[in-house]
Amino acid sequence: MSKDKDRAIVVKRAAPKKAGHHGGAWKLAYADFMTAMMAFFLLMWLLSSATTVQLRGIADYFNQPLKITLWGGDRSAEDSSVMKGGGRDVTTDAQGITRQSEGTMTRAQRTAAKNDEEAVKQMQGELERREQVRLHDLQVKLMAAIEANPVLRQFKQQIRIDSTLTGLRIEIVDSQKRPMFATARDVVEPYMRDILREIGHTLNDVPNRIIVQGHTDAVQYAGGEKGYSNWELSADRANASRRELIAGGMDESKVMRVIGLASTQNLNKADPLDPENRRISIIVMNKKSEEALMHDDSTTTTLSDDAAGSAQLQKITQPATVAPAAPNVAPK
Repeated sequence: MSKDKDRAIVVKRAAPKKAGHHGGAWKLAYADFMTAMMAFFLLMWLLSSATTVQLRGIADYFNQPLKITLWGGDRSAEDSSVMKGGGRDVTTDAQGITRQSEGTMTRAQRTAAKNDEEAVKQMQGELERREQVRLHDLQVKLMAAIEANPVLRQFKQQIRIDSTLTGLRIEIVDSQKRPMFATARDVVEPYMRDILREIGHTLNDVPNRIIVQGHTDAVQYAGGEKGYSNWELSADRANASRRELIAGGMDESKVMRVIGLASTQNLNKADPLDPENRRISIIVMNKKSEEALMHDDSTTTTLSDDAAGSAQLQKITQPATVAPAAPNVAPK
């Protein structure tokens, strides 16, 4: 009995069975989703920071046939990369190597380019400001010259000087009592000659070039628009004014245009027959307008280079010669 009492009693208890884990799958899905979103935003950021040239080069790279990409060919890139590319170099507009590495070029060079652009804009703004000052000084000098000249002072009501987007505009306006030209002709009256020569002498104080415009009223010639009309008269008067400006001492190379506008730009729009619509406009152009005009002059279109094409183009563009009508005109 004593042996039975000393024997150890072992009680075996089975641990309760644990249920399987059912809630961890969503974490993996969430992690995959966040990884995909991060990759998407990185892709969008890279696309937004790439230039048009770089995007075009990347598109050309992926447009290459798989055979050329893997094993090379005539259009494969000449670089040390394992994957041969093609198309355009993403660093230039030229056709050729695609996989040239820009490395750290982007930020430093973009910053330098931006600074250069801002410096150019500031310089252009300073030049425009100086030009406005010069044109204002010219306006003051012209008005002072008119006041100082007893002959011109009595005609100052017919001289108008104002600033426009194109530059400084000087207009000499006709009057019923003081016509600028002989009736229906381009012969300059003596007082008009004095005004133009004084203006021509003063215009040499600025480097800006000019446009001379002639205007008439709406009174028509007896022959209408088929013969000698307001178009020819306004152009002839503008050219006569140009000659007087040069006679006053103005450098003849300053003239960019001599234009006849007839009665298309009346001062008094309510009354096209008003004498003040007959005028000469001298526009001292600012640099921006002058460059735009010269750019238009340099833009040409060639239809054909052969002899037949040139002859045909000359025939198309050559204006017809119209004989002047009889001098049966209304007063202008």
